[in-house]
Amino acid sequence: MSSKRKRSEPRPGRIGALARLPLFFALQDKRTVIAGGSAAAAWKAELLSATGAKVEVYAADVSDDLLQVSGNPRCGGIIVHRRAWTASDLHGAALAIGDFRDDDSAAAFCRDARAAGVPVNVIDKPAFCDFSFGAIVNRSPLVVGISTDGAAPVFARAIRGKIESLLPNGFARWIAAASRWRGAVRASGLSFAGRRKFWRLFSARAMANPDSKPRQDDFDRCIAGAMGKRSGIEHGSVVVVGVDRNDPDLLTLRAVRALHAADVILFDEQVSPEILDFARREATKIPFGPVGDDSVRKQGEISALIADLVEQGKRVVTLKCRDALILDRAANELDAGRAANIPIEIAFERCAVDGLPHNVKVAPAFTTSL
Repeated sequence: MSSKRKRSEPRPGRIGALARLPLFFALQDKRTVIAGGSAAAAWKAELLSATGAKVEVYAADVSDDLLQVSGNPRCGGIIVHRRAWTASDLHGAALAIGDFRDDDSAAAFCRDARAAGVPVNVIDKPAFCDFSFGAIVNRSPLVVGISTDGAAPVFARAIRGKIESLLPNGFARWIAAASRWRGAVRASGLSFAGRRKFWRLFSARAMANPDSKPRQDDFDRCIAGAMGKRSGIEHGSVVVVGVDRNDPDLLTLRAVRALHAADVILFDEQVSPEILDFARREATKIPFGPVGDDSVRKQGEISALIADLVEQGKRVVTLKCRDALILDRAANELDAGRAANIPIEIAFERCAVDGLPHNVKVAPAFTTSL
């Protein structure tokens, strides 16, 4: 096979500089070592135990926190040795974590761990760390790690709060389903491209239904779609998002999730580009003019377009400025909803809801701001 790159193949963009390389250790049933018995060491012991690691703690003085954690470990067992660590304790460990006040003790622990070929972390002493923990968003088996290279741990926790607000707890069920179904997808006879299509369909389904429990029907629909078949009636959806044209931070959580899952986004041309940055990259984006401006798209044309997209099973989001939403009461979407008997959701803080049809659901207005 020729080593020359074909001209038709796009050259991948070069990655920017990284302060840290994000890695995820598989620690199930592996031995890990902690030197120190403080409350900070107790938290690291609980964290390692949660991964299924076998945790061994070496400390002459043991805090109440550590005693409590070791007496009720999360997953892997925690054994406390009431003595100081020795170099031989580090041999065969997957990770080594130390908690020392002075740099000399930290340096000695770091030196012996590296001599034993064990990655080492000394709590709150970055100069003696081969790796860092960072802030964690736990939707296991979906896990997100956040690092600021030790510069701003409080800021990392604030970012974690933002991400947690955007990741529904239900994603854990979908990731677990992906693990269960992976073997069946490989055995399905799909080509490599077909398997990639399956996972694209799976991802879109999970994003659109984060709070639903994955079922065999979801698997069957994704397999059928990957084979180019339609399995049953695919129901589209419409979410009307009312936005402040200058302030994307006022988007509701429902609005942000809808934008992440959308197949097609119809947007008022007055909506700021910062709002559109929340949209899924692959989504088709179609502009329309402000209310009363028939030169771009007429009201009836938009209604027909929405109805057609929903009939195709598309997830449609319409972005309207607050004043536009109040003035036209989401007329296009409601017309399309009446014609196709589709449920409509409105994600807007102060929309007028009197007199809306029965198939309109007004989403709660929880903002994404910290």
